[in-house]
Amino acid sequence: MSVELIDTHTHLDFDDFDADRASVLDHCRRLGVERLVVLGVYQRNLQRVWDLALREPAVYAALGLHPIYLDEHRPEHLQDLRDRLAHLAGHPKLCAVGEIGLDYYVESLDRQQQQRLFDAQLQMAADFDLPVLLHVRRSHADTIAALKRFKLRRNGIVHAFAGSREEAKEYIKLGFRLGLGGAATWPQALRMHRVIAELPLSSVVLETDSPDMAPAMYPGQRNSPEHLPDICVALSEWLNVTPQQLAQVSSDNARDVFGWT
Repeated sequence: MSVELIDTHTHLDFDDFDADRASVLDHCRRLGVERLVVLGVYQRNLQRVWDLALREPAVYAALGLHPIYLDEHRPEHLQDLRDRLAHLAGHPKLCAVGEIGLDYYVESLDRQQQQRLFDAQLQMAADFDLPVLLHVRRSHADTIAALKRFKLRRNGIVHAFAGSREEAKEYIKLGFRLGLGGAATWPQALRMHRVIAELPLSSVVLETDSPDMAPAMYPGQRNSPEHLPDICVALSEWLNVTPQQLAQVSSDNARDVFGWT
């Protein structure tokens, strides 16, 4: 595929890639996966993500505190995140606040605490004029309500979108793009395929969420940004376009989100 691909959501800093990170990035270059957004999830990986972005020309950093690690986050971690964003404001390698959001799938996570954490980081995105990369599981109504309250100028991406047609329309109305990756490539994801088939191409970006959410063509394997071209080919069928068309428009959409000209 001769078109540049952008992986809008990967955790390439995780230790799953410690043994072969350099060769993964080299292979990505040869496959046309030319930009990768790596996301912070807790205070102890924010510096690692940033160092990776500075070291690797293809990597860009999003910094945030993920709801799934709620029990690990401390008030001083929020302050540290704000300080980092203030210090790095305007740096070309800082592209978003993320991964942030609400997770109601894990019932043990306190919803009020999650909301406070989410709101604090939405405020940071507003203050530093950055887009947001959202984690949303069974929490679309509360996520949409929060986004309407904050009215972010830069909007962002709903990562691993698996919502309904109506929820998709709400996010699109708010100016958000919908991240599609490995989960949507599985033959049994019938409901998702029906929703995807109706999405306007202008709302779609591609992602892997590697090392998680492996696509159907790599079952049981570590997911990787290297799999993005195959994900693009598989999803192009549901969107009724060519892989080249999907690669082009999804990359254009990603560049628009992140302000990359």
